[in-house]
Amino acid sequence: MQSHLSAWLIKHELVHRSLGFDYQGIETLQIKPEDWDSIAVISYVYGYNYLRSQCAYDVAPGGFLASVYHLTRIQYGVDQPEEVCIKVFAPRKNPRIPSVFWVWRSADFQERESYDMLGISYDNHPRLKRILMPESWIGWPLRKDYITPNFYEIQDAH
Repeated sequence: MQSHLSAWLIKHELVHRSLGFDYQGIETLQIKPEDWDSIAVISYVYGYNYLRSQCAYDVAPGGFLASVYHLTRIQYGVDQPEEVCIKVFAPRKNPRIPSVFWVWRSADFQERESYDMLGISYDNHPRLKRILMPESWIGWPLRKDYITPNFYEIQDAH
């Protein structure tokens, strides 16, 4: 069993990898960062016209950072809209992923939050700057290897 989007991508020989299904039966696809902008446009044209959410997380200390997109196909007269989850993994050293702001405008603040908390740069985002932390803040607070600046009690606890 695979989502309609996955079947369409296979039919058109577009590289992706299925990561399985969640508890609701929604397929998760892994897309390479360099393919994400074109596959985002293809997804929109295919009918995934609603970006339900975008978030990011640190996969493992010293490992990859993941940007996650939940897409929904909204159509009139459909009770159960089709959904798909897209994960784009970026290397920790220079995490760069194409922004999908120009495809789904709702990605604006969500990508900015992922940038602010994890340091993932979203290429071609029109206003990529800190949204939660002050501009002077050093580092990326949600990374697993983050050490709070000037907080010596935790740093010296070992």
